[in-house]
Amino acid sequence: MPTAKTAAPRTGAEIREAFLRFFEERGHKRVKSSPLVPQNDPTLLFTNAGMVQFKDVFTGRETRDYKRAASSQKCVRAGGKHNDLENVGFTARHHTFFEMLGNFSFGDYFKKEAIGWAWEFVTRTLGLPVDRLAVTVFRDDDEAEELWRATGVRKERIFRLGEKDNFWAMGPTGPCGPCSEIHLYRLPGDASVRQIDEHAHRFFAQDAVADSDSWMEIWNLVFMQFERKEPEGPLAPLPRPSIDTGAGLERIAAAVQNVASNYDTDLLQPLIQEAARISGKRYSPTDALDAHGDSASMRVVADHSRAASFLIADGVLPSNEGRGYVLRRILRRAIRHAQRLSSDSTLYARVCGKVIDTMSDVYPELADSRVRILETVQHETDAFLRTLERGSAILAEEIRRAGKGKQISGEVAFKLYDTDGFPLDLTQVIAAESGCTVDEAGFEKLMEEQRARGSFTGLGEAAVGDVYKQLAGEVGESEFLGYEQIASHGTLKSAVSGGQRVRRVAAGAEAELVFDRTPFYGESGGQLGDAGYVVGNTGRAQVLDTQKPVGGLVVHRVKMLEGAFEVGEKLELIVDKERRAGLRANHSATHLLHRALREIFGEGAKQAGSVVAPDYLRFDYTSYQPLTEEQRMQIEARVNQLVRENHAAETRVMDPESAMKSGAIAFFGDKYTQLSRVRVLQIGPSVELCGGTHVARSGDIGFFKIQSEGAIAAGVRRIVAVTGPEAVALVHEEEKQLARAASALRGSPKDVALKAEQAAGRIRELERELEQLSRKAAAAKSSELAQGAREVNGIKVLAARHENGDPESLRELADKLRDQLKSGIVVLGGEKDGKATLLVAVTPDLSKKYKAGDLVKELSKTLGGRGGGKPELAQAGGGDPARLDAALARAYELVRP
Repeated sequence: MPTAKTAAPRTGAEIREAFLRFFEERGHKRVKSSPLVPQNDPTLLFTNAGMVQFKDVFTGRETRDYKRAASSQKCVRAGGKHNDLENVGFTARHHTFFEMLGNFSFGDYFKKEAIGWAWEFVTRTLGLPVDRLAVTVFRDDDEAEELWRATGVRKERIFRLGEKDNFWAMGPTGPCGPCSEIHLYRLPGDASVRQIDEHAHRFFAQDAVADSDSWMEIWNLVFMQFERKEPEGPLAPLPRPSIDTGAGLERIAAAVQNVASNYDTDLLQPLIQEAARISGKRYSPTDALDAHGDSASMRVVADHSRAASFLIADGVLPSNEGRGYVLRRILRRAIRHAQRLSSDSTLYARVCGKVIDTMSDVYPELADSRVRILETVQHETDAFLRTLERGSAILAEEIRRAGKGKQISGEVAFKLYDTDGFPLDLTQVIAAESGCTVDEAGFEKLMEEQRARGSFTGLGEAAVGDVYKQLAGEVGESEFLGYEQIASHGTLKSAVSGGQRVRRVAAGAEAELVFDRTPFYGESGGQLGDAGYVVGNTGRAQVLDTQKPVGGLVVHRVKMLEGAFEVGEKLELIVDKERRAGLRANHSATHLLHRALREIFGEGAKQAGSVVAPDYLRFDYTSYQPLTEEQRMQIEARVNQLVRENHAAETRVMDPESAMKSGAIAFFGDKYTQLSRVRVLQIGPSVELCGGTHVARSGDIGFFKIQSEGAIAAGVRRIVAVTGPEAVALVHEEEKQLARAASALRGSPKDVALKAEQAAGRIRELERELEQLSRKAAAAKSSELAQGAREVNGIKVLAARHENGDPESLRELADKLRDQLKSGIVVLGGEKDGKATLLVAVTPDLSKKYKAGDLVKELSKTLGGRGGGKPELAQAGGGDPARLDAALARAYELVRP
């Protein structure tokens, strides 16, 4: 039962807790926020609403042990259709990161309770003034209007809106229904009830209602009562209508704290004040309306520090594609605004540190990922500042080329934005300083084309076919027996062939089989699926792979070898024993490797992905530094120590909260915490949540050996390792190669390093001798070449090809030729590593009229490369060697009047 009325919550933290407690007291399960990377929806870029983690529950593909839930969900809206990043910080309520309060009913209560509780929480718990509230309902929803009036809302404050504003759908097909919103009147002053009534009628009479300075939506109640089976098709009533509500915590806080902007609430002010403190500048809510002012920049830094910190904590890292690209854009925009505030390159990372300090009580993953967050942000800051330098140089050259008072093309502005992170306004500011303008229309056209290309449709993960979704609803989860046994009997519940359900699978056909129970492990958590055989009285099939396309549905991909199977038949399922043994060993070794990395590098070394195969394991972890040879040996030694200690692999099944309190870490992020029960695996000091198959004791792994280690992306490195027989084979192969090297160096294996160093020293000595001989030959050649100089327009010009395309050799030869000519222009070309190299040298008396840098840029156009330099010496590279002679010939043309 609800507790006695307490003082109205004021702070953001109090509001969050009051909301969750309010619904907990009304029979709701308090559910932890899901990760920002959706675990069950590849079509979504980020989790952008509270209902995302419950999507399969709403559609019936997943069941949980509760029918009512309440959560405070961390959300990010940036990229895809929400690709309006450049507006964040310049409006009162626009964010990349926000928290969504929500209460949900899965076929339990419906409109009456949802409406009554929403009104009670807003007016009684939060204490918002009834006279300043209004509600909207869908134009045909008489029931909702009657329920609102029954709660005490006056008819004058209930407005009917169309489908655009008050009807929600999960997609073109699927669950949908009318919605109802609570709005708050925000204009300051003591307006009378009648005046607010009149204003409300004018405002809600518009064709489409949007947030404004006068009315702000604070809560949306979605009544999922229909299903649309075809796009634009008729609406059919759902047998179990559900409720999905969403209220932005930042908006609610702004309403309760009576401030004009979300940025002025206690949720964001500590971050803004941290930016102000570090920069030594003052924040002003009024000045924040100026997009070019310091206060607006503080808002951008504050908002983006939350988005970046939470995304990195949930495993997203900056990259040039997908989610990582969106994060990189957020980071770069924040860094640019941080630089506006201060030259201190640590400002943004320090504000991210403040996010961790202020929010880790509610979201402990922030504290767990502190090192990774701060390292990633600072690394990206340092890299982007170098990029800004390069971009500024490119823009300066474009301005020089265009000339003062001219226009910089939209194409150049867009390239600077897309490649170097230069926003349009920065390009405009720099251009204006030189009296130039920027083709804004051309830039926007290219931006629109990019937005169209960038509409998010998934990350290459195939959407689960309808046939499997249907199967999951009908058949339910397959009982997994594989922890205890590798062979069992199961009843064939369904078969799919060619994307269609079939009753019979005959010899030669390939199909996917679903059983009521199975010892086969479906690929998940990085562990590959099992292989083996299915045997019956009437047929035999080879299991090629095992997958889990939906929830706990285990699908066996088979090839019928002989006979036939029919749905309903009882069959024997036999897992490939040796293959499973390799998977067990490598999965357990992966856990021990994870433990060793954390012991040696600290908690900043976080898992970023893994593959567990029967013959190797692959482990991706966060780090910007490669392993040293000493660290590699430390890791191998620690893992093998844990193997030799022969720890028992102990598993316990418990609820997620108890598991995390026991010290277990989620190896693949927080997705396990969305389950009601989880498996906790302990092998010695390693304690992790894991649903995979493992050895009985660590000694069963046998032996662990790292095969390779290297970078796969900025801030992410990959270890590939082997265990057992494969590890022994790797050592034998390395010994064999060592013996071959020793034989080639005429020594023993233990002397290879010394012999190799001696050989390398001798090679360097011979290279120096060769270089000296080359220089002598070049000096002799320079005299010969100088005689081939032509006089063009009264100036000596020498353009020649040199067999050595090394830039240093070309410079030395050019210096000699320039000295011999006394007055003239030298152009030399050569080829190195399959690419053309071009060098231009001009004597001092001619360098004002004929600048080497200008000449080499023109010549590089012929090559298809790029170049530049000083008036007396410049070079170009990267072009096509086949066009080198044409470039050299053109040198004479450039000197002609």
